[in-house]
Amino acid sequence: MTEDSVRDAVAAERREQADLLAALRPEQWDAPTLCDGWRVREVVAHTTMPFRASLGRTMVELLKARGNFNRMADRCARRDAAELPSEALLASLRANVTHPWTPPGGGAAGALAHDVIHGLDITVGLGLDRRVPPERVAMVLAGMRPKNIAFFGTDLTGVSLRATDLAWSHGTGEPVRGLAQDLLLAICGRRLPPGRLTGEPVKRFSR
Repeated sequence: MTEDSVRDAVAAERREQADLLAALRPEQWDAPTLCDGWRVREVVAHTTMPFRASLGRTMVELLKARGNFNRMADRCARRDAAELPSEALLASLRANVTHPWTPPGGGAAGALAHDVIHGLDITVGLGLDRRVPPERVAMVLAGMRPKNIAFFGTDLTGVSLRATDLAWSHGTGEPVRGLAQDLLLAICGRRLPPGRLTGEPVKRFSR
């Protein structure tokens, strides 16, 4: 997995998401996602914020949030979603498919994870049958380190996550099986709709 291949995957993911968002009905932009309290427009406002906000402005917003990144992200997403129409948010995404932004300490792999996970927040939340290319999901999973998994605070004790579309597994214990993209969401603390995962401990990760 080279830096260039990850960058190409980032651009492809953003381009595909832009095409998907362009086809949404107005009411779908106001529909809930897997991100608690965020509609589609808040998620897109969040993923495009790095394209619209300078580092200086971001630091000011972080100070306003007393150093709490999650509080800052939530406040900015809600503000921008209220101020910017869906057309402007979509245009921001389309114009920045090759933008070099990376999350602090995350590199290009972190940018890919950010885009893939939030894209799934939208599509799974809306019940859309979008499959992220498995090789792209594999890149995200390969970049997951114990500190990344710990960040989400998901209880994976006694569980073995096993992908049905990739040669990938994580942990030991009772098996939970599903598409790699759904297991990625489970790792990230998302509650999935029924039927997307199978296994005895599945209730831990389902709505």
